[in-house]
Amino acid sequence: MAPAAPPLALLALVTLLTPGLGVALPGCNYPAHLWCSSREIAVACQAESRCTNLSAPPAAPVELSLFYESLCPACREFLVKQLFPTRLLLSNEALNITLVPYGNAEERNVSGKWEFQCQHGPDECLGNMIETCLMHEAKDFNTYFPIIFCMESGSSVTKNLAASLFHPHFPRQCLQIYAPELDGDRIAACVQGPVGTALMHRNAQLTQALDPPHQYVPWILINGKHTDELQAQAEDSLLGLICRLYQGEKPKACGGSGAPKAQARCRR
Repeated sequence: MAPAAPPLALLALVTLLTPGLGVALPGCNYPAHLWCSSREIAVACQAESRCTNLSAPPAAPVELSLFYESLCPACREFLVKQLFPTRLLLSNEALNITLVPYGNAEERNVSGKWEFQCQHGPDECLGNMIETCLMHEAKDFNTYFPIIFCMESGSSVTKNLAASLFHPHFPRQCLQIYAPELDGDRIAACVQGPVGTALMHRNAQLTQALDPPHQYVPWILINGKHTDELQAQAEDSLLGLICRLYQGEKPKACGGSGAPKAQARCRR
């Protein structure tokens, strides 16, 4: 036996309570009382503007890519004084960060093996490699970024972590403080082995693919784009820039920011 059709009075009531929702549209196969039950249904029935119970979809985070080298003074200053504090103040939803430690280095293939020459010497190559292997092993940005901050904010980048990795009798300072669960031996094996070399070659390729090509470091991309204006704004007040660009509900931290001027960049 077929179900009874809903009384005309009920249909009229639905129409009155939801004006404009009384007629189904092409692609809308749902009764009017369900049109606001989910965002997908509301979109199909073109009823989004009337469904006040549905929150707006989350805004995409601002994407920031930092191309840098571990011993460049300007890179260290930007990372320590701008990037790290900004990341502490803003959530994952507002800011997504990609780090590419390579900078003004050069690579060459010697008998089938990649070798790297860095602007500030072998210690910088070691620092780049350690940070790259750290990211590879830790996977999670919230785990490895404080360690990289610890390395870059100290008096010696490589000694801050390298000593703890390669000389077990030294305290594992940065790892102990920020991520004692990470295996320092695995990071050391990456640094000294083919995995680290392959990861550094990938960083070289990413850096060489920049368009426009980088002329200095730190080289900053905002939402995949680099301009002199965006670079200057990021170096002057990264928090202010991200707050202006983020399209979602503004975090409490977006009340204004100031920061010291950046050092001269490390040109090629």
